[in-house]
Amino acid sequence: MIADEVWAKLLWAGLNLEQGDLPRSNAGHFYPLELVRAVTLTWLFGGMRSDETTRLRLGCLRWQHDGTPLTGDSQQILARDAVCLLDIPTNKTSTAFTKPVDPILGQAFDAWQALRPSQPQLLDRRTGEQVDSLLAIRARRVSSHYINNTVIPVLCRKAGVPAADIQGNITSHRARSTIASQLYNAKEPMTLFELQAWLGHRSPQSTQYYAKITPNTLAKAYNDAGYFSRNVRAIEVLIDRDAAASGRTGAGEPWQHYDLGYGYCTDTFFEQCPHRMACAHCDFYIPKGSSKAQLLEAKENLQHMLGLDRSRFGGRPRAVIDCL
Repeated sequence: MIADEVWAKLLWAGLNLEQGDLPRSNAGHFYPLELVRAVTLTWLFGGMRSDETTRLRLGCLRWQHDGTPLTGDSQQILARDAVCLLDIPTNKTSTAFTKPVDPILGQAFDAWQALRPSQPQLLDRRTGEQVDSLLAIRARRVSSHYINNTVIPVLCRKAGVPAADIQGNITSHRARSTIASQLYNAKEPMTLFELQAWLGHRSPQSTQYYAKITPNTLAKAYNDAGYFSRNVRAIEVLIDRDAAASGRTGAGEPWQHYDLGYGYCTDTFFEQCPHRMACAHCDFYIPKGSSKAQLLEAKENLQHMLGLDRSRFGGRPRAVIDCL
């Protein structure tokens, strides 16, 4: 994976790529800007292998709106209202398949296709077919090393980020795992099987390698699991019926005593207390073994209850007390 803050800068650099950012020789720029943008945004948004990128075929992109194919390009309708579908060629783990991609990528493809000169068909080295390659010029397709050797260094310079981090060089394949992890950790994440289909994996085991759970997502999941609250949710409560019946509770005399195991808590709002397990110096705490606790336990008119925390009822006030 690539760190989120670095990836965001690389995205900005790719979206704002200009002619002056590209390497230049005495003969000029090797590739047109529109072709470089198409390759760059495929790396940033496509989640594809470099081999798949360079083998994309002419006409691999389709636009849809409300499930209806659009006959033209992205100018027919606002891009945010359209769905962009991309046909991925046969690869090492699956046959050809189709997946949705960001409309920004579709617009870049449309821009290149409008300028692309007519090209002879080229051999697809994986299928052995003669095909019309999308990312090709001067009768040659873009090299599979072009992303690593040119695109990434250009983006790193423009974004002001190093071309390597603690995990090593930023490479074409690391973008694939970064995008997969972000989709898996999004606010409304893709499921593992949806991500498997989007990446074109044969098995979910391969997808698990790419879809890393971030610490923030893991922390939220742990908090939502409520490990601590589940362990204190059911707790024995001693009800002093004499105190409740006599009206002495109005004078501040406690009538509920939560059994903590090592003592009693007399706080009526025990389940909301933010300082649980740090009771020794609390005014509501009665240590077991103390004379006050022994007097309480010796009373005949005590009712033993099981108190249930409000967390068990989705945040509603404590509504149920089950008699033991």
